[in-house]
Amino acid sequence: MAGAGKPYKRKEQIGDCTLYLGDCLDVMPTLGEVDAVVTDPPYGIGLKTNNLRFSGGKEENAQQRSKRAGPAGGSKILNDDKPFNPSPLLKYGQHQIIWGWNNFPDLLPRGASLIWLKRNDGAFNTFLSDAELAWLSKGHGVYCCRDLSNAAITLNRKHPTQKPLSLMRWCLGFLPNSQTILDPFMGSGTTGVACVQLDRKFIGIELDPDYFNIACQRIEEAYKQPKLFPVEKPKKPVTLDMFKGEPA
Repeated sequence: MAGAGKPYKRKEQIGDCTLYLGDCLDVMPTLGEVDAVVTDPPYGIGLKTNNLRFSGGKEENAQQRSKRAGPAGGSKILNDDKPFNPSPLLKYGQHQIIWGWNNFPDLLPRGASLIWLKRNDGAFNTFLSDAELAWLSKGHGVYCCRDLSNAAITLNRKHPTQKPLSLMRWCLGFLPNSQTILDPFMGSGTTGVACVQLDRKFIGIELDPDYFNIACQRIEEAYKQPKLFPVEKPKKPVTLDMFKGEPA
């Protein structure tokens, strides 16, 4: 436990967002009810976030990398060097969205797949991953979102694995009835910012004090911005599941 009789080192209330600095395994059992978990945990793959090892084949690329080592300066991801077990997250909320599903597929039951396409077709198979995969606890369809917005802020991201804000709003669209969202691996607070924009309540937990401070700042700033995103259900893609039971 974090000490002083509390399972966390610090707690901040910012609007409808409650943020905890601490270990999620300590904090989560003390929380009240939540409607859903939406999170991007450490995948347990020992990801090397320092991109200086890539030459890119061009001198100007090398010069650019010398300025920054990669997103968030190539910072390490806490606990990414250990196998990740998503099972404890399944106890919280009616539904869960967990990114990195392909790294621990045997530890989650059957569900739907959310696919983030990170680049255009012409760039497929050229550099690292073309897409990332999340598990959605309800349904069994496959849904895709092409979002290239991270490319424009590569050197300005606050966390090395920071997801696009627009992508997290898309995720929340699959949970239209979930008003209180828990992110046990809050990072720089992108899910929290998405919740602010969509008028959801948010509970975030982060172990790293630097990222915790960044999340607090980003969420405070989000509350100062005008609400530009109407709350609506996502347009459901056409899948084979829709036609089950239909006459041939």
